[in-house]
Amino acid sequence: MMLLVGLMASYICFTYEKTGTRCMQCGIGLGLIAGIVMAWMKNNTNMVDTGLWNLRIYAVSLACFVLFLLFTALGRRLGGARALLPSAMLAVSAGLLILYALPDYLSYPHQILLTEKTVFSTAFLYRLIGMIFGLILTFLAGLAVYKCARSMEHGTVLLLVCLALLVNTAKQAAASISIMLAKRLIPSNHTLFVIAKHASNYSDLFIYLTLAIAVVLPVILWMRSFHVNEPYSNPAEHRKIRAKWRNRRRWSTTYLVCGLLVVLTMTAVNAIVNRKVELSPIEDAEVVDGNVVVPFEMVSDGHLHRFGYTTENGVTIRFIVIQKPNSSSYGIGLDACDICGETGYYEKGGQVVCNLCDVVMNINTIGFKGGCNPIVIPWEIHEGKILVPVDGLIEYEKEFK
Repeated sequence: MMLLVGLMASYICFTYEKTGTRCMQCGIGLGLIAGIVMAWMKNNTNMVDTGLWNLRIYAVSLACFVLFLLFTALGRRLGGARALLPSAMLAVSAGLLILYALPDYLSYPHQILLTEKTVFSTAFLYRLIGMIFGLILTFLAGLAVYKCARSMEHGTVLLLVCLALLVNTAKQAAASISIMLAKRLIPSNHTLFVIAKHASNYSDLFIYLTLAIAVVLPVILWMRSFHVNEPYSNPAEHRKIRAKWRNRRRWSTTYLVCGLLVVLTMTAVNAIVNRKVELSPIEDAEVVDGNVVVPFEMVSDGHLHRFGYTTENGVTIRFIVIQKPNSSSYGIGLDACDICGETGYYEKGGQVVCNLCDVVMNINTIGFKGGCNPIVIPWEIHEGKILVPVDGLIEYEKEFK
């Protein structure tokens, strides 16, 4: 979003100067207001169908892009106030981009609180810092593109704007097909399904293409900065020219650094964050009189322990046991849940986390139904031991196939 807005803003301000700048400021301002309102409605009401709203945004964005190309091609034939039509189309497109992207961003704190329960947790603070850093990073990337584009020729900037908007339009067209198929607004079609599937699976490709288009600007400026031959009549003018190109190199470097951080975040950092966690091994436990027997001394350290029972069909049914904080009671349940299946749970930083969706469990609620909590199983305590009936485990054999 920021790269596209930066490119469009530079083209408008370069081509239409003050009037174009006002158009873009209006478009961005209205997009921000609408995005904040939309975020509030999505988090606090049931009035927003995200798919249908996105479909409307895509449709208007497509119309603006086509009209921008048409009005730009007409060029000088548009006299008077009509000469501002290309600027107005880009301003509307910028506002729609913000309206599309901002609600999801502003919804992150609300989504985090669904699992953290309080803003005074370390996890919430870390995620909030990540959000702020991401916002600063994207803002700097957009501003750097804007500054670089202001130093380029009109034709070059126009070409890059058109290419970037074309990539964005292709992404939105594929997303529109996916939404219309899901909402049954169009009949099911194998070709359209394949297009929507590949566009979804390779959605990051559109971001990489936009980054690649925008990177043309700093690369050209860097190359030109080593071959500056602007004439000057005195040392003061020479210093001014050198300062101008030094400033351009700085903005070019800013974009390159931001772009590199974005790529690293989307690849290496994302791979680290989403790497598969190896579950701790299943601990030995005896089966006595139809019960899996777990002595207190094995599980009284406050850490997560994993046990299992292998059925006649060779299926190992796992369950977990953890002593609850500041309590002598235990949280006991299957190493699986109704939502995420048998992916299991692991312990991290004194918390129990779902291996599939990364939801942090409230340890005190383990053993109760609801959400991503472990599936409840029968158990009882007898003479300092936890007894888990084998029959109660076999009932869930299908969960572990």
